[in-house]
Amino acid sequence: MPTDTPTALKTDPNFHEADRRFFRDFSPGDEFYENLIDAHNGLSDEQSEAFNARLILLLANHIGDLRVLREALQAARQTD
Repeated sequence: MPTDTPTALKTDPNFHEADRRFFRDFSPGDEFYENLIDAHNGLSDEQSEAFNARLILLLANHIGDLRVLREALQAARQTD
């Protein structure tokens, strides 16, 4: 259901899992990164790029808020 309230892009660590406590705040992010690397194992470069594209589209659809997605695109382009 659309709302008129803007949602800001979360750039602080926000990884979590219901009913699970982690020893350190960064542990769930590390676990996600390990899962992401594992998902690429055995894929060719082309397959890996296609996997990334599908994953981005799935996550973008899950987020759904176009304002947040636009903000994420801008943040991802920054090269600091």
